[in-house]
Amino acid sequence: MSTQDIVGKLWNLCNVLKDDGVTYQQYVTELTYLLFLKMAEETGQEDKLPESRRWKDLVAQSAPDRLRFYEDLLRDFGREGKGIVQEIYANSSTFIKKPATLSMLVTEIAKIDWYSAKAEGLGDLYEGLLQKNANEKKSGAGQYFTPRVLIDSMVAVMQPSPDDIIQDPAAGTGGFLIAAHHYIDTHHDKTVWTEAQQKKYAQSTFYGMEHVQDTHRLALMNLMLHGIDNEGEAGINYGDTLSPQGAALKKATLMLTNPPFGTKKGGGLPDRDDFTYPTSNKQFAFLQHIYRGLREGGRAAVVLPDNVLFEGNIGKSIRADLMDKCNLHTILRLPTGIFYAQGVKTNVLFFTRGKTDKGNTKEVWFYDMRANMPQFGKRTELKRNHFTDFEIAYGIDPRGAPTSLSKRIDAGDQGRFRRFTRTQISERNDSLDISWLKDDSVEDVADLPAPGVLAQEAKGELEAALAELQGLVEALGTEIEA
Repeated sequence: MSTQDIVGKLWNLCNVLKDDGVTYQQYVTELTYLLFLKMAEETGQEDKLPESRRWKDLVAQSAPDRLRFYEDLLRDFGREGKGIVQEIYANSSTFIKKPATLSMLVTEIAKIDWYSAKAEGLGDLYEGLLQKNANEKKSGAGQYFTPRVLIDSMVAVMQPSPDDIIQDPAAGTGGFLIAAHHYIDTHHDKTVWTEAQQKKYAQSTFYGMEHVQDTHRLALMNLMLHGIDNEGEAGINYGDTLSPQGAALKKATLMLTNPPFGTKKGGGLPDRDDFTYPTSNKQFAFLQHIYRGLREGGRAAVVLPDNVLFEGNIGKSIRADLMDKCNLHTILRLPTGIFYAQGVKTNVLFFTRGKTDKGNTKEVWFYDMRANMPQFGKRTELKRNHFTDFEIAYGIDPRGAPTSLSKRIDAGDQGRFRRFTRTQISERNDSLDISWLKDDSVEDVADLPAPGVLAQEAKGELEAALAELQGLVEALGTEIEA
């Protein structure tokens, strides 16, 4: 049984919970509670669990008693568990209301060919579930979900190494850290590492922070199944990067992240006294955290919306500060349609922290991957090879060999890759919202889907929006009750 088959089987079990009114996002959280028990058994890590609270103990319960046993287990792990167990089950409770529903889930999970699953990779299996959740519009999880192909491209050009201290201050489910871990695994021979190198890599390489507790528990599970230690000094912490917790994160040599967009809840300012430019705008606040949190020579690749490139007032000041403190050498203008919030246009900013705090950006290279590109979405899938030309232009050939930024060829400033000097940018009032290609990518009417298909898609998007609104109303009601 392939990973894809197992993911499909687990995902379809969500239908069992529909009668209990469980959402897709809640289902993935519920499944995480159950899978952690099963994965602990499969990976020989049951020593982290009390002897009477393991997968075999859950299976051994009679159907009528199993739900009560499970509820007690969640409560005990959340209150008295240790390390990653307590973090995954913190404030946990079940959405399952019927004993028969839990029994069916336990039975179906037990039926899976876990020998094949381990051979395929348990981490890939779990990540497949997270991807399914992001692809399901009704879950709301995919609104700003970073496509794996984009993550892989960003990691490929940044070339993480075992010597790096890697941070994602908006970690989500851990995609960037896992991709960096995979890159290092496939590009470096760990068998020749010294004991000190192995210890450093295991305990003080990957750092992150996630503000949403349910997402944090998914991230912990994801890291664990990919073999990343979350119980040492490093790992993904539960907390708010825009609070003093974020200021305490270890300074990094590499930042990889897609921070949240929008305004801080309530319009208040971040609770950080180390920002030169206090702002309630999340993307500008995170941008300050990122370039201030880099060590000298540290580098970053950050997904940010278009307004970061052109917004005036405090936005202009932050851009100027960034270009002073760092060499903002490359901006990748991403195509539309890769996030579910279709109106959001995004870019990846690549920069390196300078030795001084002044005059580090001399020129910025822009790669326009937006003009004359397909409208990506369900009909046209964004794939890894869409980034090949950018990676070659950036300085990575198809074999992964690095090329110095200084060797980029300015071929008459033609094509998708063009250079603008710091002086030219200053003449534009420090706006980085620069485009030069005429966008002729207008869909031919003949290529448009039939009206019925468009109507069905519109209906689906409306249902997703209503579901998201309902979730917000329910969350607000819970806060009011609290």
